Amino acid sequence: MSLLAESLVFLLAAVISVPLSRRLGFGSVLGYLAAGIVIGPFGLSFVSDVEHILHFAELGVVFLLFVVGLELKPARLWVMRHMVFGLGALQVFLSAIAIAGVAWLFGFAGQTAIVLGLVLALSSTAFVLQMLAEKKQLGTVHGRAAFSVLLFQDLAAIPLIAIMPLLGAGQAAGEGLDAIGVLLMVGTIAGLILGGRLLLRPVLRIAARSEIPEIFTATALLVVIGAALLVQAVGMSMVLGAFLAGILLADSEYRHQLEADIAPFKGLLLGLFFIAVGMSINISLLLGMPGRILLIVALLMATKALVLIPLGRRFGMCDRPAALKLAAVLSQGGEFAFVLFAIAKSAGTLPDPLIQEMTLAVALSMALTPLVYWLAERGSRDDELAE
Repeated sequence: MSLLAESLVFLLAAVISVPLSRRLGFGSVLGYLAAGIVIGPFGLSFVSDVEHILHFAELGVVFLLFVVGLELKPARLWVMRHMVFGLGALQVFLSAIAIAGVAWLFGFAGQTAIVLGLVLALSSTAFVLQMLAEKKQLGTVHGRAAFSVLLFQDLAAIPLIAIMPLLGAGQAAGEGLDAIGVLLMVGTIAGLILGGRLLLRPVLRIAARSEIPEIFTATALLVVIGAALLVQAVGMSMVLGAFLAGILLADSEYRHQLEADIAPFKGLLLGLFFIAVGMSINISLLLGMPGRILLIVALLMATKALVLIPLGRRFGMCDRPAALKLAAVLSQGGEFAFVLFAIAKSAGTLPDPLIQEMTLAVALSMALTPLVYWLAERGSRDDELAE
């Protein structure tokens, strides 16, 4: 199928499924996932190259984090430090321990259980922020708590990506991350921050003076993609580079224009990302072992929820309904799981059949998140009416 024909399939699937999903009250994310399942290789097979689409669509997550950075001034980030490094750090640490403990109880070896705990402790930044923004709940108590947790998780993904190859049984002694690699990463971040402060605003000023709208848009795309590729080149996550670029421009006079120019690309690519996730859901594997896969999904979401509820009450200053909504919105696996499982596969850290099962479980947990959150909202409203 040609690229133009594939584009037509994606657009047609989105135009049909997303409005229907929103009309039913489930939000747009579930509609995109359903569209991906239908048109993907495990559905009607209109599109088969899921990996290629997923890698390209990850730019949607990059643009999303850039926009989040634009809206988060450095002074505000400093104010949030206790939530980010308190609530966020404890969520990752305790969730990893709890998931690893459950995996160990079900017979997995110690190293395998630890890897699963570290990977599955992370949630989906793209799903959660899209859902909360769509519902205009990012400014709520549980919305701010969720954002703090997700921000720390994105930072935590960087060392996880770096150390995952070191856990592989096939790694030769002495290979992997070394002091030079760490210094290179730190130097890259420092260079991006320093260079951004010195160069970004003058470059944007020159683009604005051209008075050609598409030149300013091209410059905005150059800033986001350039920062993302710079940090990726030294082994870090693209989203960190985009997020830092956004923060550096949060106080800029061009902030609103940048956000307006990036928004269409962010929306389209995020939708494509969700469709690609839906396409990756292996329905045949689910039908072949439904009990095992659904048990993994249930244990994953329940374990993370049981960690998040008391943490939300303590650090997020959430009441019970808000803590339940926080747990519901963050209980899924995240998009970084796909990256980390791919690294684990190439390094021999985890067996391929287990990776296929866990990848499917993560995708299903994402698909179930809008439904779980909808139920949590319904429960919260019922509690309020009862009071």
